[in-house]
Amino acid sequence: MPAQNQPSVVPPHGQHHPSTAVGVASLLGATLFWAGNYVVGAAAVATIDPVSLVLLRWLLAAGPLILIALVTERPSWRPVLRAWPWLLGLGATGMLAYTLLLYGSLEHTSPFNASLINAFNPALIALAAAAFLRERLTPTSVLGVLLALVGVLVVLSKGDFSALMAGGFGPGELLMVAAIFVWTAYTILGRLAPPLPPVTSTAAQAVVAVVLLAPVSLALGGPAWPTQPGPLWALVFIAACPSVLSYLLWNRALTVIRPARAGVFLNLITVFTAVLTMILGQPISVAQIVGGVIVLGGVAISNANAFRRAR
Repeated sequence: MPAQNQPSVVPPHGQHHPSTAVGVASLLGATLFWAGNYVVGAAAVATIDPVSLVLLRWLLAAGPLILIALVTERPSWRPVLRAWPWLLGLGATGMLAYTLLLYGSLEHTSPFNASLINAFNPALIALAAAAFLRERLTPTSVLGVLLALVGVLVVLSKGDFSALMAGGFGPGELLMVAAIFVWTAYTILGRLAPPLPPVTSTAAQAVVAVVLLAPVSLALGGPAWPTQPGPLWALVFIAACPSVLSYLLWNRALTVIRPARAGVFLNLITVFTAVLTMILGQPISVAQIVGGVIVLGGVAISNANAFRRAR
């Protein structure tokens, strides 16, 4: 998921903005890689514990992010250092807690299920923005949030609400619900934080995640570096594609596409996850399809004003 509150990247002197077609292609690439994080992450946690996976992900991604920030943004470090409390909070929530909960969830539920629950996040963010940022919540937005919530309940109950009431949620679903609440907190913090260059901010947050998680990992015996080719390539993909390339593609797209319009593309994460799930031959239930359609429809309704502004 993209870093919050950061402005569009300004190309270095002498370079031109990419075309709208390149911007759309960049958004498609970014969301495809984020969808891949669900599918590949589910395979990775079969052999790498979530603490090790999160630590190694950001440890491997931090160096390239810092280098790219230095080359493309040439940031002034004084404002970055002054914003350390915000970067600490953002790194602890978005980079550390969210990814820990996500990979913990993928130990117990399917990637498609996790992505369907994650699709409710924009509706939850709309509620949080109304509560904490005084943003206006229209009756249409409330209707969309409620509709999206019904869709999530369809997914969680597997289409049987009575079973949900009797048996409750599974651990994977509970962890994913916790993850979207953490990402909502990350979003609100990001909107309140002082603006920083986006890649620089992402790199700093990755460093924060590594610094905070490293002592915990060492206390647990140190990170479990994968030795088999499959888990190793999974880690390389997670560190390179959803952690570095997705952020670069997203920020490149924002130079020509407004954030509200770009945000619509985040719904493709669920669509791409479904496609990847089917390609891998994993089953998709009717309840997941129906619930997913309801969730995406509710998110579209709750963000109708943003869509109109984008147009």
